[in-house]
Amino acid sequence: MPLSRSLSMTSLSGLLPAWEEDQLPTDDLLLFEVAWEVTNKVGGIYTVIQTKAKVTVDEWGENYFMMGPYYEHNFKTQVEECECPHPAIRRAMDALINNGCQVHFGRWLIEGNPYVILFDIGSAAWNLDRWKGDLWQNCHIGLPFHDREANDALILGSLVAWFFKELTDELGDKPNVIAHFHEWQAGPGLILSRSRSIPLATVFTTHATLLGRYLCAGNADFYNNLDKFNIDKEAGERQIYHRYCLERAAAHCAHVFTTVSHITGVEAQHMLQRKPDVITPNGLNVKKFSAMHEFQNLHSTNKARIQEFVRGHFYGHLDFNLEKTLYFFIAGRYEFSNKGADIFLESLSRLNYLLRVHRSDLTVVVFFIMPAKTNNFNVESLKGQAVRKQLWDTAHDVKEKFGKKLYDALLKGQIPDMSTILDRDDFTVMKRAIYATQRHSLPPVTTHNMLEDTEDPILTNVRRIGLFNSRNDRVKIIFHPEFLSSTSPLLPMDYEDFVRGCNLGVFPSYYEPWGYTPGECTVMGIPSVTTNLSGFGCFMEDQVSDPAAYGIYIVDRRFRSADESCNQLTQFMFSFCQQSRRQRIIQRNRTERLSDLLDWRYLGRFYVHARHLALGRAFPEKFKVNPIAPLKTEGFRYPRPYSVPPSPSASVPSTPHHSDEEEDEGEVYDEDEEAERDRLNIRAPFTLAAAPHGKSGN
Repeated sequence: MPLSRSLSMTSLSGLLPAWEEDQLPTDDLLLFEVAWEVTNKVGGIYTVIQTKAKVTVDEWGENYFMMGPYYEHNFKTQVEECECPHPAIRRAMDALINNGCQVHFGRWLIEGNPYVILFDIGSAAWNLDRWKGDLWQNCHIGLPFHDREANDALILGSLVAWFFKELTDELGDKPNVIAHFHEWQAGPGLILSRSRSIPLATVFTTHATLLGRYLCAGNADFYNNLDKFNIDKEAGERQIYHRYCLERAAAHCAHVFTTVSHITGVEAQHMLQRKPDVITPNGLNVKKFSAMHEFQNLHSTNKARIQEFVRGHFYGHLDFNLEKTLYFFIAGRYEFSNKGADIFLESLSRLNYLLRVHRSDLTVVVFFIMPAKTNNFNVESLKGQAVRKQLWDTAHDVKEKFGKKLYDALLKGQIPDMSTILDRDDFTVMKRAIYATQRHSLPPVTTHNMLEDTEDPILTNVRRIGLFNSRNDRVKIIFHPEFLSSTSPLLPMDYEDFVRGCNLGVFPSYYEPWGYTPGECTVMGIPSVTTNLSGFGCFMEDQVSDPAAYGIYIVDRRFRSADESCNQLTQFMFSFCQQSRRQRIIQRNRTERLSDLLDWRYLGRFYVHARHLALGRAFPEKFKVNPIAPLKTEGFRYPRPYSVPPSPSASVPSTPHHSDEEEDEGEVYDEDEEAERDRLNIRAPFTLAAAPHGKSGN
């Protein structure tokens, strides 16, 4: 679902200079994008290709096609079946169908409605042994019979290469074909196409290297030992040598090799032995509101919904002021170390200590949204929401009765006797409701019954640091071990609404090739913490001169020890707690202003450049390109916000507080004036020097 943002005076949309590179002659070209996650949600690549679809369709129109595996349920629920409008593509599909392979065509029901060509892997499985032999004969890569995923990837790749062979034979010299392959699962199609000398321009994008993900999951000191790993040995020990060979062969066979971030580019250079030709950052499909500050209103509305959940979860221990409570969260796959949950928990322990030492009346409630093995909701959590609802109903009934008696008395011109307006039964009902909130145990840390409670990494570390939601703790923890849903009886909120209601997203990842979660926070105007080992963090460091002033806090996990990184993260969170309500509102305005940086309308230009480069290398007689000209990019180099004083002490109080007097003090801020200064300081976005120009041959 596209994320929304406000159209305010701070929006830079429409003010950016036009891109000067010549557009590709798309009428004379066909673009195919191959990925395992086309109509098939598995991980983050699904988000990449889904959100990028509209921008690509706007550029290529009817000449853009996505390709992936066919799954009956996904096809019936996400695809509108239709006839292929392109005769050559239809004949290429028929060639496969006539040989016993099932191929399906339709429009993917997402924004942009791109055409999709889906190959039924099961219908072609009888060819697997023959295709394994072809792969070994051409590439000397063998696949074990027990690796179902690798075998399915080979079947898909063989079908894709077969399709491209039939298509290029039908087309002849014109139009030319560009094929963009994502990740190692699509790699066999690229490898086989190149080994058979099929005339097409190829691009291969790795969103994370296979071996890199495995090594980081094993707690290896990855980035400090990139040049020291025996790659073949490490891949063999993890029984992924054949997958690693497919990935590396695809990277070397492609005309253009790309990665999603500079940090992943460094990784690929060591793991795959090829330096990326182009960095293609991941974007989002940014939508705009017509109201000027609607995203601020949405924050208040959704924060109130989170507060209702907190009232129920902490019933009997609700001795903290919800108006002085901040909501932090971490979300994503349950990769405890890779996602930085380990240093996050340690930093929360230190933050709790600082808040208690400073006798702060501020409370921080932290949500961990990471799916784990559970068997049901926690009874105590469900009871809390039931108690909250019962209290609300009781208060509502008494309020109605009180209001009616007050209304009748005022109509008679009398000031009612407040001691008689509620009778004894009313007080009895209220006392029973109060007694129902009594609790002899602490509020639960987790909302579900965990199947592996004693071995769960988050719960184990919560026990170690001793954050059990006691009354004295200023930091409370709620572990929600499944993804959010508006149909949940416990916390009925979609992820987007939940993010909008929080104050800070914390993603101190150790291994994060890009990182959509902080990007989604940015688009929704929510400050976030990221690291210089994530693609998003590196991107923001390049584009923004002072990311922290814009609500993007970047933890140094590359050049500091784990303890130093913990201290830095603790300081970031403590400084955030020191901000006043007005300062947080100002910061959310600044964060939301960075949305244009993450819009596919701008980041999609790197994909355009990669296609130019691939055409120039595949068809040099038709498409001229200077092969040694480097790709030079300059993004929005946001200056430090004008309203931020040179010294942090001038704008941040020494201890966390939210006094009314303080709201009118602090930094001077004029949103319109600051936005105008940012416009004047922004340089032309993404200037591509020596870009290839599309030239049609005779």
